[in-house]
Amino acid sequence: MVYAASLSLSSFQLPLSHAFSPKRPKCFQFSEFSNKYNSRPLPMILSCCSQEGSTAVQEYGQDESNGTVNNGSITNNTVLCSNSPELQKKSQPPLVSALKASAEVNAASFHFPGHNRGHAAPASLTRLIGIRPYAHDLSSIPELDNLFCPQGPILEAQEEAAKLFGSSETWFLVNGTTCGVHAAIMATCSPGEFLILPRNCHLSAISALVLSGALPKYIVPDYKNDWDIAGGVTPLQVLNTIQELESEGKKAAAVFITSPTYHGVCSNLSDISELCHTRKIPLIVDEAHGAHLGFHSKLPSSALQQGADLVVQSTHKVLCSLTQSSMLHMSGDIVDKEKISRCLQTLQSTSPSYLLLASLDAARAQLSRSPDILFDQVIALANEAKCSLKQIPGISVLDNSSFPNFPAFDPLRLTIGFWELGISGYKANEVLCRDFGIVRELVGNKSITYVLNLGTCRDHVQRLISGVKYLAATCSTIQQSKDRLLTDHAPFDDIIMRLTPRDAFFASKRKVTVKESIGKVSGELICPYPPGIPVLIPGEVITERAVDYLLNVRSKGADITGASNPLLSSIVVCNVADENY
Repeated sequence: MVYAASLSLSSFQLPLSHAFSPKRPKCFQFSEFSNKYNSRPLPMILSCCSQEGSTAVQEYGQDESNGTVNNGSITNNTVLCSNSPELQKKSQPPLVSALKASAEVNAASFHFPGHNRGHAAPASLTRLIGIRPYAHDLSSIPELDNLFCPQGPILEAQEEAAKLFGSSETWFLVNGTTCGVHAAIMATCSPGEFLILPRNCHLSAISALVLSGALPKYIVPDYKNDWDIAGGVTPLQVLNTIQELESEGKKAAAVFITSPTYHGVCSNLSDISELCHTRKIPLIVDEAHGAHLGFHSKLPSSALQQGADLVVQSTHKVLCSLTQSSMLHMSGDIVDKEKISRCLQTLQSTSPSYLLLASLDAARAQLSRSPDILFDQVIALANEAKCSLKQIPGISVLDNSSFPNFPAFDPLRLTIGFWELGISGYKANEVLCRDFGIVRELVGNKSITYVLNLGTCRDHVQRLISGVKYLAATCSTIQQSKDRLLTDHAPFDDIIMRLTPRDAFFASKRKVTVKESIGKVSGELICPYPPGIPVLIPGEVITERAVDYLLNVRSKGADITGASNPLLSSIVVCNVADENY
C-alpha cells in the first residue's frame, strides 16, 4: 500500500514507496491524515511484444485511468518471464536482492538522491513509469556496497559474472562500454606508446588516445564497395603492423580489435591473441556487440574463449540489462588488475546508478539459468527472416559470403541491402519506419541493419519482411552509379596523420569552409552516427574523398556527430605551420 502524510500544507502530498510500511511515529498519528489520500498499488513498467513467437517477458496489465496495476492480468507464456513460478523458487541475484531489501526498509532517509526514495519524484515521469524505479534508485548506502571498493553484493555479483563469462576478473560499468574502452587503453598504453587498432574503431577508442596520450598505428580493415561496409581485421594484418613497428625499433603497447563489428563481422581472435601473446602484447577486444557470443552452439565463440586479455561488452545491447550498463572482463596475467581498477575509479561516476548495477546482475542471472536454450528461438527467427528476404528480387542480405576472409558472423545481425532497387538505406528506412512502424538499429548509405534479440517476436519479423517486399515491388531497379563512384574505397584508407589525436585535441583551432578544409589538419572527430565510426579524426589531414563521403551521406539523411556544424557548412581545423599538404 502507499501511505502519504501532510503536516501543514493540505494540498502537498508525499507518496511513499510501495515497499514501506511505516510504524506509527510518536510525534503524530497517521490516522489524522489517512482519509485524505488514496492508497493504491504502484504502477509497473509495461513490457513489450506478447505475440506468438516472442521471447520477451509478457505484458503487465496497467490501468491507465489511475496509474495502477491489475496484477491479475499478468500472463506468463515464456521461459523468460520474471514472474514464472519456476524462477521464483530460485534465489535472487545478490545485488538485486540487496537492492530489494534496502528499498523495503522503513527508513527515514537523509541522503541522496533528492527525490528521497520517490517521495518527491516528478509526477510527469511517475505517470509514465511509476514510482518503483525511484523507490529503488538508491545511493551508496553501506548495505548496497561500494562500486570502487566492493566487499559485499557488488563483489558477489561481479564474481558470479566472471564465472559465467569465463574471466578472471569482471568489473561492472555504469558509464557504458565507452568507459571500459577508455580504461582498457589507459591501463595498457602510456603517453608516446603505440596502440594498434582498426581505422573503423568506435570513437571511444579515439577519445582514449586523447586521454592516454598513446599513438595510433592504424590497420585499414577489409572493405566491401557494394555494401559500403568495413569488415574486421585479419591476423596477417595485425602481424604485418607489429612487424612494421618492430622494423622501426618500436613495440606495440597493446592491440585493439573490434569484434564483432556493428554489422556482425567477427575477426579471428584466436590467431590474433596467439601472435600477440608470443610478444607479450595484451589484446583488447571491443566486444560491445557480442556479449551474447559463446552461449549457443550456433553463435561465434566469445573473445574470452579465444584468448583476449581485456574484453569490454555492452551487456545492454543484445542481453537484457538497462541501457548504459556494461562489463569489462580480464583474463590472463599480462594486464595489471590494480591499474584497471584505478583507471575505472578515475573514469566512472562516483554516484553510480544501482538500478544499472542491479540490471547487470539480473541480466547475468537470466543468462545463467538456461544459456544453452535461451537463444534457440531468436536464432531460428533470424534464420527464417534471412531465408525469406533473400528470395525478394532486388534485396541483398549480408552474410559470411560477403566477407569470406573472416571466420564467423553474428546470426542475430540482419543487414539488408537496397542498392539494386535504386534507393539508399536512408530512403528505405524512411518508408519502412513511416509506413510499417519498423524501427532500425543502424541505417547506412546502402543498407539497414536490424538487431534480433531475446525480445524479438515473430509478428515483428513478419512485418519487416512485408515492408521489404513492399519496397521491392514499388521501387525502381536502376542502379545508382553515383553511389558506386563515391564508395569505391573506404573513406578513411588514405590516412596522413599530422598531429597525434591528443596534440590535435589541445591545439588552437579555427573554422573554415568545407572547401577550404581540404588539405588542412582536422580539429574535430567527425562521423556519421550510428555506427560512430570516425571519418575525420583530430590530427589527420582532411582529404577530398572524406569530405565528399560526409557530404554524400549527410545529403541522404545521416546524422553527422562531432562536427561543430552538423550541416557541414564549415569544419574546425588545427592551427599548424605548413598545414596544406
